[in-house]
Parts: sequence; C-alpha cells; structure tokens
Amino acid sequence: MTLTEEEANSDFADENESRISIILLAAGSSSRMGQSKQLLEVNGIPLLAHSVHAALNSGAKSVNVILGANELEHREIIRNLRVGIISNHYWKSGMGSSIKAGLNYVVRKYSDTEAVIIMVCDQPAINAAHLRKLVSTFKETGSPIVASSYSGTVGVPALFSRSFFSNILMLKDEQGAKKIIEQFPEQRTTVDFDDGSFDLDTGEDYQNYLKYKQKKSSPQQE
Repeated sequence: MTLTEEEANSDFADENESRISIILLAAGSSSRMGQSKQLLEVNGIPLLAHSVHAALNSGAKSVNVILGANELEHREIIRNLRVGIISNHYWKSGMGSSIKAGLNYVVRKYSDTEAVIIMVCDQPAINAAHLRKLVSTFKETGSPIVASSYSGTVGVPALFSRSFFSNILMLKDEQGAKKIIEQFPEQRTTVDFDDGSFDLDTGEDYQNYLKYKQKKSSPQQE
C-alpha cells in the first residue's frame, strides 16, 4: 500500500517511556452526516482536535492520525499538534485499510511498540482518562485485548498487544477492529466507557448528543 507520511515533532516519542502508540482513524467522508464530522464542534473545538487532544494527554508514546477524505481541511486542524499524519489514499475501500496503514506505520517507526490503541474520531465522549484506563488495565491484567464496553456491546477505543498485530494486518479492508474483539472473547478484558455509545454518524446523532450534554450540565430541577 502506497502512503504519504508526515511526522510532526518527531522527538515526541523520545520524551515518553511508554511503548504504546495510538492510531486515530479519521479518514472517512462522513457521507451519512452530509458534512465533515471531523469539523463538528465539541467542547468548543472541532471533533478531530478534541479526539487528538484526548490521545495526546493519554501518555501514549505516539499519536498517529489517519486522514483520507477532505484531507487538506482536516490536516490544517492538527498541523501544529504533536502527531504523525498518515495519508491513506485508499480510504474508500474501508476502515480496515486505514487500520492497517496506521499499524504498518507504527511498527516501522517504533519497532519496540508493545501495543496499540485503535480509536475513532467520532466518539465525542472520549477522554484521556479512559485511554489511560485501557493502558493500566493492560498492564495490570496482561490481557492482550482491552476493549471498551458500552450499551451492551464491546468496541473501540481498544488496545491490542503486539501478539495481535498479525491479526490486525489480516483484516479485510471493509472490516474494523470490532471483528477481532468479538472473535477472541477469551483473550479480552473490558473497561466501561461512560457515554461511549454516542457516535456521530448522522446530523440527528449530533443534535441528540448536544441535547444530552445540555441536559447533563443543567442544574437538576427540584
């Protein structure tokens, strides 16, 4: 797979003892949304920037963002942040192509990587504390898969140890990380992800999330 790569502040990894990297998937075209979901405002900043800040504050060795559709516009949002940017020109083939592009980049640049966290940019409730919890659970339990749990299901963000890198690289282009999470239930541990069920695929999803946030932040009526 031919990729173009941009590395921002490449000395970032040297400042951190962690051997866990984050792959942030942000290559989709937001076809159901009708506009770029990456640009939707969440907590006063674009959703893509919100997701990147959560990743950067997690203590990971590196944060690597996969871009595709509307790349120039999205790149502008994060160009001054300490992230690696990977252009997946084959993003239309599916999420799996972006996951594999990200993992190939990470293992080539950071050969000592012991695990990766795969996350998506359309979960507005994501925060650094949850990502840190995935890492601490991995270190405490030794479980090779640590997935997020919400609304009766398991999914991303999810941590995969090096022993599962080959499984990730064998994903079909149209498949996501959830395929592996569900395939190996005996090798996974889960961490509750509050409000993780919110993912912004449509305009209605976004409006529902804004209403929920407003209700949650409003004083309780007696």
